[in-house]
Amino acid sequence: MTPRSIRRAPSAPALRVVGLVGVLALTLVGCSGDPEPQETPSPVVQGPTIDPDKQPVPTPSVAPVWPLTGVAAKGTVKERPALAVKIENTSAARPQTGLEDADVVWETIVEFQVSRFVAVYHSHTPAEIGPIRSVRPMDPLILAPTNGLLAFSGGQRGILELAQASGLQLLSNDAGVAGMYRSADRPAPHNVYGDPKTFWGLANSSHSAAPGAQFLFARTADEAAAVAGGKPAKTLAFRLSAAASPTWTWQSSSRTWLRSEGSSPAVARSGERLAATNVVSIVANHPDTRYPAQGGARVPTYDLVGSGTGTIATGGRTIEVTWKKAAQDKPLRLFLPGGEPALLAPGNTWVELVPKGSGSLTVS
Repeated sequence: MTPRSIRRAPSAPALRVVGLVGVLALTLVGCSGDPEPQETPSPVVQGPTIDPDKQPVPTPSVAPVWPLTGVAAKGTVKERPALAVKIENTSAARPQTGLEDADVVWETIVEFQVSRFVAVYHSHTPAEIGPIRSVRPMDPLILAPTNGLLAFSGGQRGILELAQASGLQLLSNDAGVAGMYRSADRPAPHNVYGDPKTFWGLANSSHSAAPGAQFLFARTADEAAAVAGGKPAKTLAFRLSAAASPTWTWQSSSRTWLRSEGSSPAVARSGERLAATNVVSIVANHPDTRYPAQGGARVPTYDLVGSGTGTIATGGRTIEVTWKKAAQDKPLRLFLPGGEPALLAPGNTWVELVPKGSGSLTVS
């Protein structure tokens, strides 16, 4: 006989439990009716409380400054190149025209111990500049970082090639450039003058931008390196050569250094005293070049790529610095003994290139 599966009947206690659960379920349904769906509460996101009296912090606005002086511009900086002009400094050339408006003036020693200026303009526009003289080998070294214009009367072929290779735009009287002319009130060669507006109008597309900063400037005169950490000084007596001994005297009322040629006050043709906010001394080798001058002499230059010693005079005080120039097309920069940049005061600057070994600066 095949065995059958045996299904056991539930016991009495189990039946009682099932019945009790069923009765309880019916009771609950009868009491509450159809159950309502339960909503899942949404999280509450509360934004930050904003005080209506508080405004966003404004972005600080930096006033534009003229790159060659660090002086705040009244409006916008003119989008025009730096204009450098070679200006004579013999007794036959004085008083010069337009020197008082230059942003930077470099004083160099050329052949026969004579001083000659490289005046650089950007923030001011004089009506006339001169007397204008010929280009020299140190000019590209000084001016290449500006990528601007260089106006001069003429020059030797080899020196002209140096200037052309520097990337500057050359404006030569010998080449018939517009804006240059001879004055009738002085004898040649001390009578070539120029119109800066015309020169700026000749700038080509590669030389139309404003120059970069050549020196670094503090925001205020009191923050300048010499003022903040220098020694008091009243007089800067230079001996650049046997024929050039300029002197600068501090004038507290104008807060400028006043220039003299030897013992004679230096003035522009306008009658204005030549003055500078900063006077920078750069000591550098002053070797002869292969370019001939009259009488078998040689045209000198300066070794300005490298480093050397110098002095900054600002605010009636002086401080020793190191100068460094990485390449011809890089600006000459000034550093304090600790290695930090040496800042000038906002204003115009005269740079005295002191021949190493033969030139000197006496501070008193």
